[in-house]
Amino acid sequence: MSVLVVGVSHRSAPVEVLERLALDADGVGKLLRDVGAAEHVAEATVLSTCNRLEVYADVDRFHGSVEEVSRLLCERAGGGPMDTVALLPHLYVHYDDGAVAHLFNVAAGLDSMVVGEGQVLGQTREALRLGQESGTVGPALNSLFQQALRVGKRAHAETDIDRAAPSLVTAALDRAVEALGPVAGRRVLVVGAGAMASLAVSTTARLGAAEIVVLNRTEGNGQRLAEEYGARSLPLSALPDQLGRADFVVSCTGSSGVVISAEQLASARGTTGRPLAVLDLALPHDVEPTAAELPGVTLIGLRRLADELRDTDAGREVVGVRQIVGEEIKAFVSARRQAGVTPTVVALRTMATGVVEAEIERLVGRLPDLDPVARVEVEQTVRRVADKLLHQPTIRVKELANEGAAVSYAAALAELFALDPEAVDAVTRPAVADDPRRGGDA
Repeated sequence: MSVLVVGVSHRSAPVEVLERLALDADGVGKLLRDVGAAEHVAEATVLSTCNRLEVYADVDRFHGSVEEVSRLLCERAGGGPMDTVALLPHLYVHYDDGAVAHLFNVAAGLDSMVVGEGQVLGQTREALRLGQESGTVGPALNSLFQQALRVGKRAHAETDIDRAAPSLVTAALDRAVEALGPVAGRRVLVVGAGAMASLAVSTTARLGAAEIVVLNRTEGNGQRLAEEYGARSLPLSALPDQLGRADFVVSCTGSSGVVISAEQLASARGTTGRPLAVLDLALPHDVEPTAAELPGVTLIGLRRLADELRDTDAGREVVGVRQIVGEEIKAFVSARRQAGVTPTVVALRTMATGVVEAEIERLVGRLPDLDPVARVEVEQTVRRVADKLLHQPTIRVKELANEGAAVSYAAALAELFALDPEAVDAVTRPAVADDPRRGGDA
C-alpha cells in the first residue's frame, strides 16, 4: 500500500477556482465517505482550508486510484462533468515518498499562502480527527499524520518562524493599515466565529482596537469568542447597522453565498465618505467583489493576498524549518521502507528456523543414542551455520531499504526462498536484532 495525495491549492489554482472547490463541513464529510468507499482505497481523509482542498489516501494501485479520487474531488466540489474538465488542470498529485514530503511541508507551514504560518497545523490535526471519527483512517495515515503534526510542532519550537511569519489575518491587516492607518483606537467588526475570526479578534485586540464587535449566525459561538477578548457579541441581523459604525470589517464566515453586498455597504455608509477597510478572508468570498468600486472602500480579499504573498519568505527562519522538514522526511521514509521489508526478513528467519528444527529432530530420530553433550554441540553448530548464511542477506536487504529499489530486493528474496511475507508469523512477530554471540541475526 502507498499514500496518495490529490489536491488543489493557492499554488496550483487562482482564487476563483478555489472558491468553486470550497466545501462546508457536510461537503467535506461526503467527499471523505465517497473516497473511503472507492475501489482501490484502504484509508482516507480530507484536509480542507481556506486555500487548499486535499485528499489523502492509502491505496493499492496508483493509476486507478488517481483517476477515481480526482473524479470524486472534482465532482463533489465542482458540481458536474463540465466542471471536472475545467478543474483537472489545477489538480496536483503526490505519491508515496512524495506524498510524505508534501504533508510534512504543509504541516510546517512551508506550503501556506503566508509561509510559516501556524494555523495549518491545527487544520492538519482536524483532518486526522475527521478521518479517525469517520473510521476511514487506519494505521498508515494515522502514523503519517501523527508524524506530520510532530514535524510542525518541532518547526515552531526550534525556530522563530512564529515571529517571522505573519498570519493571513495579519498580512491582510497590514494592507488595510496602509490605506486607513493604525487599528489602534478604531472600531472593528468581525463577521464569523471560527478559527480565522478568532485570530482576527485576538490580533485587532492586541493592536489596540477601541471596540470589537463579533457577529455570527449562531449567537452562542459569537458570544464565547467575544467574551474571551472583551469584545461585544451581536446577532448577524445587526450587520447593516454595524457596517455603518465600523472602520475595519473582517468577514470570514465560510458561507456558500454573499454575506455583505455592495448595496449593503453603500447603504450603511450613506454619504459620510468615511474610509472603510473590508477584509474578506472567506472562501468562497463573503463580500461582493463590486464593493471595491465604492468610494472610500478598500477591499482586501484572498485573490489580492495570494498575488502579493506568492513566493514570499519569512527569511532565514524558513531555512531552518526546511532543514528540519528535510531531516524528518528522510527519517520517516527510511523507517517506512525498513518496516516494509521486515515481514520478508522475519519470513526468511522463520523458514530457516523450521528447517533447522526439522533436521535436528530427524538427527535425533536416526541417532537416539547420541551422547547428550555431542547432541548439544551439533545443534548449536547447525544453528550457527544457518545464522551465518542468513546474516549477510538480512543485513543487506535492511540497508537497501533506504534505497528506491528496496521493495524489489525484498520481493526477489521472497521469490528465491519461496517465502510468504503475508503469513501470520511474518506480520506479527518482530524482526530479530543482531546477536554477536551467534555470528549474525538471532
